[in-house]
Amino acid sequence: MPVVARAGSGVTGLGVDVTRVGGRRRVTRPWPAALRPYLHSYAGYWEATASPYRVRLVPTGRAVVVISLAEPFTRIRRLGETGPPGPVTGSLVAGLEDGPRVCDHPGGQEAIRLELTPLGAFRLFAVPMGELTNRVVELSDVLGPGAALLVERLAATRDWGARFDLLDAALTARLDGGPRPAPEVAHAWRMLTRAGGALPVGRIAAEVGWSQGHLVRRFTEQVGLTPKASARVLRFHRAVGLLTRDGLTPTEVTAACGFYDQAHLNREFRALAGTTPGRMAAARFAEGALAL
Repeated sequence: MPVVARAGSGVTGLGVDVTRVGGRRRVTRPWPAALRPYLHSYAGYWEATASPYRVRLVPTGRAVVVISLAEPFTRIRRLGETGPPGPVTGSLVAGLEDGPRVCDHPGGQEAIRLELTPLGAFRLFAVPMGELTNRVVELSDVLGPGAALLVERLAATRDWGARFDLLDAALTARLDGGPRPAPEVAHAWRMLTRAGGALPVGRIAAEVGWSQGHLVRRFTEQVGLTPKASARVLRFHRAVGLLTRDGLTPTEVTAACGFYDQAHLNREFRALAGTTPGRMAAARFAEGALAL
């Protein structure tokens, strides 16, 4: 009988892999073929030692689902946002962002986190993505009352392989019944992602055979950001990867990503991440989050 990973065990079994990421354990296995077109990442986490932490999330051009199986976040806010703290957030959905967000957690996290393509999120959530732009909402607000039951079942299932089985089935059923994005919007998104955001909106509109105005309306409905804002985020996200993953210098990133000059690069990092390229390159960065 194959051994599978269990929360806190650190055991790797057939098809399930456990790795250490800082003070947490990350649990993964190959995604089902039916989900692959819609996902960028899909992993479970648990903390070996419970300790409070704060991270800054930066725009990635992806929607996020966090299914909380233990302690939830205590506060999630846009950087620079004033006012009283919001309510404790359990399992959540975050739409596409065009600025940074700070998350506080008390420690003791156990969760499953998914990063979705915008069009995968449109199909899964079955709501206009513009309604979720720059917002974080409870999972049940998007997926309905059945989401709470799913979270309860996942939390009660200690076997990670069985957890993934449950969630795979729920996601596949939801995607099968979800709205299909317009082929023109899907093609426009592919063009932008392949170009790393370095593509004029007029060229995209001409390619898909729509007016710019019609493209902007349909694209924003199904992606969540306008084509221009999406291009900005995608170029920034590519620049972050070149800095933090590939080790390029800011000068090299400026040239590779088509920024006017390094001052332009610096302005974009301050606007979208609230920091500088040099500080981001020196920080611990993973899955759209900077450790603070």
